[in-house]
Amino acid sequence: MAQRASSTSSTSRSSRARKKSADPAANQASAQVVRDLHERMVRIRLFETEAGKLMEAGKLPGFLHLYVGQEAVAAGVMAALRDDDQITSTHRGHGHAVAKGVSFRHMYAELYGRVTGACLGRGGSMHINDLTLGMLGANGIVGAGIPIAVGAAFAAQYKGEDSVAVSFFGDGATNIGTFHEAANMAAVLRLPVLFICENNGYAEFTPQSKHMLITDVADRAAAYGMPSVIVDGMDAAAVHQAAADAVARARAGEGPMMIEAKTYRFYDHQGVKGLRHPYRSDEEVAEWKARDPIDLLEARALADGTATRAELDDTWQRTRDDIADAIAYAEASPLPDTADLLLNVYSG
Repeated sequence: MAQRASSTSSTSRSSRARKKSADPAANQASAQVVRDLHERMVRIRLFETEAGKLMEAGKLPGFLHLYVGQEAVAAGVMAALRDDDQITSTHRGHGHAVAKGVSFRHMYAELYGRVTGACLGRGGSMHINDLTLGMLGANGIVGAGIPIAVGAAFAAQYKGEDSVAVSFFGDGATNIGTFHEAANMAAVLRLPVLFICENNGYAEFTPQSKHMLITDVADRAAAYGMPSVIVDGMDAAAVHQAAADAVARARAGEGPMMIEAKTYRFYDHQGVKGLRHPYRSDEEVAEWKARDPIDLLEARALADGTATRAELDDTWQRTRDDIADAIAYAEASPLPDTADLLLNVYSG
């Protein structure tokens, strides 16, 4: 496979950064891993589908940036992590939270703005967190979660822990100064952090070719002496293998790594119907939907015998039941009391 050395002088240390593409033939996931990946993806898909319907019906306040289509990335990475591993997310963060294990009840209650939500109804869609699961939070500011993950990795290293930190971000975020500052610090200090670029081809409405002159965002890792890998972001098993390798490397003290997952969001930048701004063709969307990550995993599982149709269908039905329960719980939960307005508010 093609490898590319970092652009450093001949006096640099011999361990050079390399960029490579994941080998599909190496992605032979066990039956247990396949079922795990499938359940995480189904939970994300149905959560987001129902959230989209609720928003379109006017039942949820604010904006929703739905993760439908990108499920393989969150599922593949999170299946390689432990509860004490920490992640930072983006404005399109529901999938990361669900895959990390945040409960449906707390997720929906937060979207409804109810006091039983993950953030007591104060965070909403773009600021969900659950510190007990290492979910440090979604973030409405592009690229803002990257240095936070680097800080978490530094803390783990300083305390002698073997946990890792993971930051998710899009292609557009790698144009932001904080990405470059964080990547450089992580590399210099050999921090246990993974940089996961979910490259869905668009920075909001701007195609990648219009905001950067490189084809592979992973090229940027080499500038900091950091290895990187490009993976099919519609293949959950491939993402999982790449993430597992990177996590093992980080735990062993070998420093950061960047994974670029080529993926696609099926819905618009915001909501289901979006702003009706024609920035991509119906043909393009249909082409990517033909590679639906859940369909691809199910087809592989059925073909190689790692799961039966009945087992897969049971996952879908159990998840629908969980969602119905969570929505009922959220709708029955009270709104925050104005008397608690200053709860958890601090001043320096």
